[in-house]
Amino acid sequence: MPTYAKRRLMKISIIIPTYNAENYLPSLLEKLKNQTVKDAEIIVIDSSSKDKTIDIAKKYTNKIIVIPKEEFDHGGTRTKAAKLSSGDIVVFLTQDALPYDEYSIENIVKVFEKDESIGGAYGKQVSYEKTHLFGKHLREFNYQDEAYIRSIEDAPLYGIKTAFLSNSFSAYRKKALQEIGWFKDNLILGEDTYAGAKLLLKGYKIAYVPQAKVYHSHSYSVFEEFKRYFDIGVFHKKEHWIIELFGKAEGEGIRYIKSELKYILNHRAYHLIPEWFVRNAMKYIGYKLGQNYDKLPKWLVKKLSMHQSWWDKC
Repeated sequence: MPTYAKRRLMKISIIIPTYNAENYLPSLLEKLKNQTVKDAEIIVIDSSSKDKTIDIAKKYTNKIIVIPKEEFDHGGTRTKAAKLSSGDIVVFLTQDALPYDEYSIENIVKVFEKDESIGGAYGKQVSYEKTHLFGKHLREFNYQDEAYIRSIEDAPLYGIKTAFLSNSFSAYRKKALQEIGWFKDNLILGEDTYAGAKLLLKGYKIAYVPQAKVYHSHSYSVFEEFKRYFDIGVFHKKEHWIIELFGKAEGEGIRYIKSELKYILNHRAYHLIPEWFVRNAMKYIGYKLGQNYDKLPKWLVKKLSMHQSWWDKC
């Protein structure tokens, strides 16, 4: 039976933005080396790490781009690497994601060969073993076992979730990225949702491929969750056209809160119920404050934000 590399017609580029990634890169790059996709171009774009990130990367690839730390931009940095890539399909991995098995890359890129209308795809994220229950539930809620393909026609049913992608493990048809003007510069976060929305408006579809899996999760504290949702509120305020076109996901939010409580009860973690109340209240408050960031003093906005250095560019 021919190997996947021999059967495949499209070139693949894997792009990894890094900063002080020496604790992650050896495992990640070794896993990529052992993928069934053997000839993928690997590009590491590093924000001037102060550790051994570059030395580790050099053992696996000669495609290393170094940018000043202050120039890092969630959208712009990915665009810079994608423009320099040779692939027809560009796969993005964050440094803290880890391929689940040797088929992770093969499974996410195959969907583009089967359907030319697909512009973007994302895979399933499996939580690391030591992740707390709130982090594990988030992964299980957002990344279920049923594959799907969505188009702009699905927006009335799924709202903003129609444009959902993931910056931790996603793939794009490079031609489609070019058509939408790449990722937008100077986004506090949400470059994946921005690109997803633009792709849908261009007539492309988005695929969820649960057979393509990576380990990736966080054990955010209550205040870290607050800060993240503050930044999401800022993103939705600045890119208000996404909410206006696709609609809000408030029904999804209520479903999530109920699912999280059920998850806690099923695990008999009754001691976490007070934190469940506080955590969800803080996320809601953070999001609403983020939507009204322009009414707050800048010194306070920086304290409330997870991406504090981003505000220095504003």
